[in-house]
Amino acid sequence: MRVLIDYRPALRQRSGVGEYTHQLVTALLEAFPAGSPDRRLDLTLFSSSWKDRVTLADGELAGASIVDRRVPVSLLNLAWHRLAWPPAEALTGRSFDVTHSLHPLRLPSRAAAHVVTIHDLDFLAHPERTRAEIRRDYPALARDHAHRADGIVVPSQFTAGEVERLLAVPSDRISVCPPGAPDWAPRDRLPADGGYVLFFGTLEPRKNVGSLLDAYERLIAGRGLTEVRPRQRDEMPPLVLAGQATEDSRPWLDRIARAPLRGVVRHIGYVDPSARRKLYEGARLLVQPSFEEGFGLPVLEAMTLGVPVIAANRGALPEVLGDAGLAVDPEQPAQLASALERMIDDEAFAAACAAKGVLRARQFRWDLTARRVYETYGMAIERRVQRTAAGPARTRPTD
Repeated sequence: MRVLIDYRPALRQRSGVGEYTHQLVTALLEAFPAGSPDRRLDLTLFSSSWKDRVTLADGELAGASIVDRRVPVSLLNLAWHRLAWPPAEALTGRSFDVTHSLHPLRLPSRAAAHVVTIHDLDFLAHPERTRAEIRRDYPALARDHAHRADGIVVPSQFTAGEVERLLAVPSDRISVCPPGAPDWAPRDRLPADGGYVLFFGTLEPRKNVGSLLDAYERLIAGRGLTEVRPRQRDEMPPLVLAGQATEDSRPWLDRIARAPLRGVVRHIGYVDPSARRKLYEGARLLVQPSFEEGFGLPVLEAMTLGVPVIAANRGALPEVLGDAGLAVDPEQPAQLASALERMIDDEAFAAACAAKGVLRARQFRWDLTARRVYETYGMAIERRVQRTAAGPARTRPTD
């Protein structure tokens, strides 16, 4: 099976979709290694950028072919999304059985089956939370591209339900392929200094950082769950915001530079994948207050190490967290403040959550993800054959 995967989301500053892309490719290569007698996957990675090139450590993604073109991302996306041109065969000089786009819009091909990944559909209800090409193209084109795709990969049952409900895609064309937990052993001790409260994610409107700051101000003012008294600064674990800033995050960054949050909250910016484990190990707990997530990878990564978690009760976050932490209404800062206070002050409760999280994280495995995605490729090829046999009236030249 010859598969072309769009690797561009992982080209630089891997977070969210980029990390999923890189780890999925790694898992596919491990599940179907080059040179094995039963090798069933011939994997090609496509990259395109005017200035950024694919850079990998020695031996990383060994077994995959890489096609790297010096074409601006925005220009190629406009042509692909709006014109379905140029086809993969013209860009790579190769033929494929499957093309796999790691976002909702297809990677065009003359003959290959099309698979797309839809991580979430928040952009349909809230385009104002998005930016650039996502705001321009996704709301207008996602439904059409989903119906033309031969297979759709989603990371959660929640997203599967949203794709079926909002895009009217039959459930038998949707494959739930959640990401796996990282290969990390649980930490054996808490941070010596007590640790910090960690938020990890791009600072964009959907992540709801404003409510988290509201909750922290409530704690400083003594309006938590059990006590009504201002807390001293040395009683408050610092809040660390880890993730790339966006143009929408400026009010949050301005806010943490002023009292009462100045000196209590800090933003450390984008964190490279090689430094993420250390970041989690230094955390007292993770808080993920997003309005919606298609999965919530930081929750899984934190649980893997035994870091207790507070997450919003929206989207796929409850599906990932289960009973291993506290779920709160992201639109209620008082509720979030109460959860923070309980997790900070009740060490026995936090330890119980951490232990449950470690066990729950073991249910998520990249080898299972790779197998499910591979099966999706096979089903997509079958659907492509059926559609082609149905005649040209149902198949466009670049489909």
